[in-house]
Amino acid sequence: MDNYSGDELTRILATGTFDILHPGHLYYLEQARKYGSELYVLVARDSTIEHKPKPIVPEKQRLEMVKALKVVDHALLGSEEDMFKPLEEVQPDIIVLGHDQVFDENELEDKLQKRGFKTKVVRLGKPRQCPFCSSGRIIKRILERKRTEL
Repeated sequence: MDNYSGDELTRILATGTFDILHPGHLYYLEQARKYGSELYVLVARDSTIEHKPKPIVPEKQRLEMVKALKVVDHALLGSEEDMFKPLEEVQPDIIVLGHDQVFDENELEDKLQKRGFKTKVVRLGKPRQCPFCSSGRIIKRILERKRTEL
């Protein structure tokens, strides 16, 4: 997929938990933004996260933090009932998945088409490596430091 370079309005949707914001989140959103002219970010609801531990930061605070990022044009909470419901409002042209998100691109695109969306799904490659580009690594470091202080 080429980066955005035209006059047309292309809506991009990025999704995630965004617990304990870190450089990996910023990289993901900056890369997603390159695919279009308007970036929407869907922040996962606390109640719908099942593939990893529940977030430390509550959903409304995570939403507030994502909204504050310069690269983000619009941010909203996901639906607790139907993950496709917010897409009816956003009508994204492209959904950009991070390298480690649990969705299968082809399966997601098929589900979107069955619901009447003409949305393309792309997956980003691995981001640049940094010591704290992961909420899990940040939490681990905090716990290690706490243990040495006791």
